Amino acid sequence: MKLKIVDFKKFIRMIIIITGIIIISLFIGLTNTYSKGEIRYKEQYVSTGDTLWSIAKYEANNNKYYAEKDIREIVQEIRNINNIGNKNLEIGQKILIPTI
Repeated sequence: MKLKIVDFKKFIRMIIIITGIIIISLFIGLTNTYSKGEIRYKEQYVSTGDTLWSIAKYEANNNKYYAEKDIREIVQEIRNINNIGNKNLEIGQKILIPTI
């Protein structure tokens, strides 16, 4: 199947617009990245009633590292860093929380 470009100027203009949107999207997506040298970890011990969700919610509101991140991403990152998987937290368990 062969496509015919009817208006070459409109075609070029559309390619430039699409390319610009892609470049802007990439820059916006890269603004919240941190180098590995800036990330530190704080230790937190699990208390009665703590859940990964409650810890993640607290960190989302009080930790600049997690600014503008979805709470589900925060929960998953804490799970990965601490090798928690799907098991429950235990009272007194030490977990590491990234911070800047």
